[in-house]
This record gives sequence, structure tokens and C-alpha cells, in this order.
Amino acid sequence: MSNGPLLRLNGLTKRYPGVTALDDITLELPAGRIGLVGANGAGKSTLFRILLGLSHPTEGHVEVCGIDVARDPIGVRSRLGYMPEHDCLALDQTAADVVATFGELSGLPARAARQRASDILDLVGLDEARFRPIGGFSTGMRQRTKLAQALVGDPVLVLLDEPTAGLDPIGREEMLLLVDRLGSFGISVLMATHLLDDVQQVCDHVVMIDAGRLVVSGATDSLLERTGLVTIDVGRHTDELVAGLAQVGVVAVVVDGMVEATVEATVGDDTRMDLLRDVVAGLGLPLFRLSTRLTSLDEAFVRRSEELT
Repeated sequence: MSNGPLLRLNGLTKRYPGVTALDDITLELPAGRIGLVGANGAGKSTLFRILLGLSHPTEGHVEVCGIDVARDPIGVRSRLGYMPEHDCLALDQTAADVVATFGELSGLPARAARQRASDILDLVGLDEARFRPIGGFSTGMRQRTKLAQALVGDPVLVLLDEPTAGLDPIGREEMLLLVDRLGSFGISVLMATHLLDDVQQVCDHVVMIDAGRLVVSGATDSLLERTGLVTIDVGRHTDELVAGLAQVGVVAVVVDGMVEATVEATVGDDTRMDLLRDVVAGLGLPLFRLSTRLTSLDEAFVRRSEELT
């Protein structure tokens, strides 16, 4: 594997008759867990097809692990795992058979593929169900089987297309925990989703696209900015604190049993936070919590998209 970026896109453009699916995207992405965010039709699936060598750019080029996809698509695919969004599993086959078959297709001998399939199905929580036909699986179990077949070839990078689609809240959390664990096995992730909460929960890096255009790319933490809203928990003494803050010119209200105060949000300046703390101390109130709220990725996406229009 190259020591350079995990992915490098240079002027990537893909046009179809009457529509531009990807519009002059240039970026470099590091190894790790990357969230590819955009609404349906934003260009996520088109990018996946290009990375897999199944579609060719109209302009520009793409490198995966330092390998030019156009020049060596087979070499690139040998380093990739792919979990598609749509149903693609043979329902009359067992999970063990399906995953082992993909292991053999990746180049493993039959016996090694069987053992590898068993290990991966255990990893995704399907050890006891691996000999059952997939037709009897729940949606969550089918999603786990698709993840297992994407991992069985020991990829450098796994492409996950809407991995939490159709899952209930518990199944969604379990899938995200699995995605989060992949980094500990040295596997990078590119997760396409329209659910920003999923990305905020498990991804180190975010790429936001809208109508084929790059909105923003950066570390997740760098896109989460502090607002001017501070939450203060003083137990039952909320009204007393609101009155005390009003005396020093700070607007505050009680929300769900805690005080929310609006202050100027200046990066690196804790003066206003110190003022809130001093008011609490001056009133002799207990202080259980004092924290600023971060913007969500939803807010960052909307703001950056508006800046492009």
C-alpha cells in the first residue's frame, strides 16, 4: 500500500446525458473512517462505481492506495471490499456459503476461505446463524452478511453503501459499532449515507457532496463549531440562576430542567464561561454541568451548501 493518501480525486467529473453526476471534484482523503454524505442523487453511488472501475470518469482521474483506477482497475479492486445498498444475496444459500464463495473469488483456497468466512461471520455477530438460509434472515442479519462478504477478502478499504438502511434503532447502533471497530483491524471505511448522525457518530473525516459538487471535506471535529448556547445544570435552582444571570445581562431560559444561556461564542476566549461559573458560585448554587453546544453536521452541511449557491 502507498504511504500517500488513501484516495486522491483530481478534477473528477462524470456526465450523463442531461445531468452532471460529479462536477470537478478534487480532494485527498487519509486512511480511517470516512463519511460520504449527500442526499439521494448527490453522486455517492456514481463515485463508488468509479472507484470500483465499473464506470469511467468523463474528465479527471482517481487513485486508490496510490493506484490509478483507469490504468489498473483489477489491482484497485483487489484492495477493496464493497457492501451494496440493494439486496444482492442468494436467498437459498447459507451465509457461510455466500461469504466463503466471495473469499474464494478474492483468491483464497477453498479451505482457507471457509475458515475466513467463519471468522468474519463471528466478527459481525452471525456465528450461530451462519448455516441458516439467508432467505430466513431479518434485514439486520442480511446487512451483516453483506458486510461480511465485503470483509472476507481482507481489503485495505471497504465501501459501505447506506449500511444502516432499513434497520431499526437497535440494529442501526449495532451496525455503527461494527463500522467503528473496523479501524482496529487496519481497514479503512468509506461510508456513503444521507444520515449525518451516523457519520458524526463513527467517522473521523467527512466529505459532503450536493448535486455532484463538493460542499466540504475535512476532519469531523473541525466541522463541529461551538455555538453561543451554554447548558448549565444547577438541579432545582433554575429560576434562581435565571434571575441571577439577568442581573449581569445574560439571557437565559429553563429547558428540560436545565438553564440554557446565550453568550458570545468566541473561540479560545473563556471569559463568558467564567462569568457564568462565577454567577453560580456567587449564588451559592450547586454546579453539576456547564457545557457549550456543538453544531451538528446537519447545520454545517446546510450552511456550507448555502455558501455555494
